[in-house]
Amino acid sequence: MSVLHENGQSVNGFRSNGATAGMVDGFGRRIEYLRISVTDKCNLRCVYCMPEEGMPWLRRDEILTYEEIAEVVRVMAGMGLRRVRLTGGEPLVRKDIPRLVAMLAAVPGIGDIALSTNAVLLAQMADSLRDAGVSRVNISLDSLRPERADAIARRPGTLAKVLRGLDAAERVGFEPIKINVVLMRGENDDEVADFAALSRHRPLHVRFIEVMPTESNLELSASNFLSCDEALAAVAEVDALEPVAGPPGNGPATYFSFPGALGTIGVITPMSHNFCSRCNRMRLTADGQLRPCLFGTIQTPLRGALRRGEDLRPLVRETLRIKPEKHLLVQGSSEGSGGLIALSQTGG
Repeated sequence: MSVLHENGQSVNGFRSNGATAGMVDGFGRRIEYLRISVTDKCNLRCVYCMPEEGMPWLRRDEILTYEEIAEVVRVMAGMGLRRVRLTGGEPLVRKDIPRLVAMLAAVPGIGDIALSTNAVLLAQMADSLRDAGVSRVNISLDSLRPERADAIARRPGTLAKVLRGLDAAERVGFEPIKINVVLMRGENDDEVADFAALSRHRPLHVRFIEVMPTESNLELSASNFLSCDEALAAVAEVDALEPVAGPPGNGPATYFSFPGALGTIGVITPMSHNFCSRCNRMRLTADGQLRPCLFGTIQTPLRGALRRGEDLRPLVRETLRIKPEKHLLVQGSSEGSGGLIALSQTGG
């Protein structure tokens, strides 16, 4: 039997309040959402995410199998997990990813499976992903101009492939469809209004995201930082914005819309307006580290215990216990990133 604090939180990471038990961290935040990195590899080299030369990739035997990922989700679903998102690297470069989706969709308690993707491969996989159980997608897109999109992604032909993937996402009925735009002064700041305009006549939810520093993007994050407040001000010059509830989801975005628009405009502000007090997530890396925060050095290895057939619940509880109150990022510095070279290392 667990010992309860006065606020109803137990010391072993559970809350007992007469309702369904769930995972609660040391700051009273209920954790129901797991971001799962299925691979560290990516078919793009976006300037804010990964070095142009790539990374030392994980070996095949270091990466969790689909069966191991599904086992982690089964255990955590029994503890209160309700929603998962597949990330990378780029998740669609991993072979037969719809098979994993179907396995996760069959886990009792999991009611929502989402996907974060650069959409380069989405056009040919959208139907199978939808059939397997993916309900909604987040698509990374940082420019609507072909040459600029290629330069940011460091790969030719990027924009045309992403737009085909976006069209396929609408065709198969993913809902909501969110477009993630990383703001970079001097790179895409003059396209803010163009991105916002996408939300007027299509059911698209455009989210502007502040660039976060890692060791591979320090110059960019120091010299090209653009706050979401500035982006919103640029959009408001085009037309009035009104606060709205926004689409369903698990993230920290704050939403607005143009009058009568089919979609919304969201902002995610990890640097200018910290939102860690509302954090509802943990992360599972491709090599089996359970991380309570995107940044920092705190993580709990699950792979060894999985392969030895050990009970994972004590490890999950310990990760809840050590989840930090907030990230310690400093613009233009790697001090708070925990030594991350690229966002792809922990699933972004």
